[in-house]
Amino acid sequence: MKKSFFTLLTVLQSVMFTGQGIAQQVEDLYVPLEFQSAYAKGTRSTDGKPGPNYWQNKSEYAIQVELVPATREIKGSETITYFNNSNDTLSQVVIRLYPNLFKKGAARGEDVDPGDVTDGVTISSLQVNNRSVETKPGQGRGAQVRYSTTNMFVRLSQPLYPKTSLKLAINWTYTIPAKTHIREGTYGDNTFMVAYWYPQVAVYDDIDGWDRLEYRGQTEFYNDFSTFDVTVKVPQNFVVWGTGVWQNPEESLTQTYLTRYLNSKKSDEITHIITAEDLQKKSITQNKAQIQYHFKAENVPDFVFAASNRYLWDATSAIAEPNRRTAISAVYDPASKDFYEIAKFSKQSVEYLSTKMPGVPYPYPNLTIFNGSGGMEFPMFVNDASYPMEEAAEVVAHEIAHTYFPFYMGINERKYAWMDEGWAQFLPNGIPFQIGTNTFYPQQYNALYLSSVNGREMEMPMMMPSTILENQLSYGFASYFRPAVAYATLQDILGKDKFKQVLNEYMSRWNGKHPSPYDFFYTFNNATKEDLTWFWKPWFFERGYSDLNIKKVETGKTTKIIIGRNGILPVPISLTVTFTDGTTDTHHETARVWQSGVREFAITKKYTKSIQKIDLGSPEIPDINIQNNTYSVTQ
Repeated sequence: MKKSFFTLLTVLQSVMFTGQGIAQQVEDLYVPLEFQSAYAKGTRSTDGKPGPNYWQNKSEYAIQVELVPATREIKGSETITYFNNSNDTLSQVVIRLYPNLFKKGAARGEDVDPGDVTDGVTISSLQVNNRSVETKPGQGRGAQVRYSTTNMFVRLSQPLYPKTSLKLAINWTYTIPAKTHIREGTYGDNTFMVAYWYPQVAVYDDIDGWDRLEYRGQTEFYNDFSTFDVTVKVPQNFVVWGTGVWQNPEESLTQTYLTRYLNSKKSDEITHIITAEDLQKKSITQNKAQIQYHFKAENVPDFVFAASNRYLWDATSAIAEPNRRTAISAVYDPASKDFYEIAKFSKQSVEYLSTKMPGVPYPYPNLTIFNGSGGMEFPMFVNDASYPMEEAAEVVAHEIAHTYFPFYMGINERKYAWMDEGWAQFLPNGIPFQIGTNTFYPQQYNALYLSSVNGREMEMPMMMPSTILENQLSYGFASYFRPAVAYATLQDILGKDKFKQVLNEYMSRWNGKHPSPYDFFYTFNNATKEDLTWFWKPWFFERGYSDLNIKKVETGKTTKIIIGRNGILPVPISLTVTFTDGTTDTHHETARVWQSGVREFAITKKYTKSIQKIDLGSPEIPDINIQNNTYSVTQ
C-alpha cells in the first residue's frame, strides 16, 4: 500500500533487540523463541532455505456473490475446502471477517466515517463438513463459535488431523462503505471496489500457529496461497474486473467490446475498450437483467473485484517473458486526468520489473489498475487514487512491484510490513518514466524522507512487529523509507549484479511460501558467503540514525579527508571536491568501510589543483545533520 507521507513529514515526532541468536553466522542477532522452535522442528533452516519439514496450509474457494448497487449490499455464498498440511491436529478453525472493521464498537487504526458504521458481517448459515453450526456468539469453553472483532473461531466437533481436509459452507451479507475508503469502498455513483470482503480462513503456520491478529485497518496481508473460482452477479451495463482469468467474456460483453478486449491482450498499443462515447450508448454488456462474470485464479493469496457502469477502460499488454504476455487494464473515472496515462505507465513498470529489477518475469496473466483511492495492491489488481502525473507514475509502479512482495513471496506483512513495502519502495527506482519533456525516476526521495525522522523518538526499529506500530509516522518510516534505503545501501555494498543474483536466490527459495525476516537475513548471508550481521543489526534491529561529517582535512603533497560517523547506521560516503578552476572530482565508498565498527575513515587523494571546497553526501544518502558536511578553504 502506498501512503501519503507528505502529511507525515509535517509531524516530526523500540526496542533494541539484543541476545544470542540460534544461527552461528548471525550469532549477534536476537532470535525470538517462536523462530528458535521452528529451527528445532526443522521447518526453517539457518542457511535461509525452507527446512526439511517445512509445510504450509491452503484453501480452495468457490464463491458466488451478488453486488446490489442501489443498496451497496454484498450477498455471498462460498464453499471452502481447507487442507491441513501441517503435522498438527487442529481443534478449531479461525475465519477472518474483515468487514467487521466497520462494526459498532470495533477497535480501529484508521478513521471511519460515522455513516459507514454498521452491524458488520451477517452470517446467515455456516456448515462444517455438511453439518450446520449455530453462528450466534457462544459463551464459555464449550461454545462452538466465538467472535473477536474481525475473527470468528469455530470449534470443530471432530478434530482436523494432519494431512486431511475439511469443508466449510458460509452464506453472508454486508454493506460496502459509502464514504470510507480503506482499501475498498464506493467511488461515486455505481462504482465499487470490493476487497477484504469474503470470510477467509486465517493462516495457520509453523511460527505462530493460527494468526489471531485483528484487522484494524492499517496493517495488511498475510494469506495462504489458494485457488479461487468466483462468479460475480451485477445488473446490466455494469462491467466487472477481478483477480484471475476471466472465464466468460463472450457471455458478458457485446461483440464490439469483446473484440476490443481480446485484441488488447496481444497488442503493444493502447486499446480504448470503453470510451466516454461508448458509455452513452449503454450497449457494452449483453442484453440481460443480470450479468454474471466468472473468474478463476490459482495459487494466489487473495481475490478482489471492482464494478462500474460509468468508468472508462483502456487496455494493452506487456511482454513478461519470451512467448508470454500480461494483459493490462486501466479503468477510471473520465475526470481523472492522470489515468489516461496509467495503462502506459503500468506496461512500462511490468516490463522493467520483469527484465531489470528484480528481473523475475511478472508471474500473472493480467493486471488491472482501478481508479479508486490511496494506493493499494492485490493479486493482479491495484486500487489507486488520482495524483499529479509524477506521483501517479510513482504510486502505480510501487503497487505493481508488490506483485513480488507479498504475493510472489507470501510475506506476513501484518507483522513485517518492511518485508514488502520496503521492496515495493525500492524495486522501481530505475524506471525512467517520461512525464512531458522530462524523465522522472520514481521513489528518489526515500533518503530525504528518512533523514527527516531518523533518530527521533517515534522512529522504531524495523523488527518491531508492524501491528504494534499504531502511530502512522512510526509505521510508515519503519515499513517504507528505512527499509528502502537499507536495500539500496546493501545493493551498493554488494554491487548491482551480485545483489540481484542474491535477491533472485531468496525469491527462488521462498516463492509461493512464507519467508520470515530470518529467512531473508540467512539467505543473503548464505548466498553471499559472508556474515552481514554488521549490516543487519543496526539497520533492522536497533534504534539509530545516519550522520556523517567532514571531521578534518589535511593538505600537503596529498590531501587526507577524515570522515567521522556520529550515528550507528552504516551508509556510503560520497564526496565532491570542487577546485578553484570550477572543475570537480567525486569519490565514493560503500558502507562497507564501517564494517569493523570504526568511527572514522580516511580518504587520501593526490590532487594537482587547488581545492575550493569539499562537500559530503548526496540525495541518496540519509544524513540528519548536513551542516557539518562542507569544508571550505579559507582564502
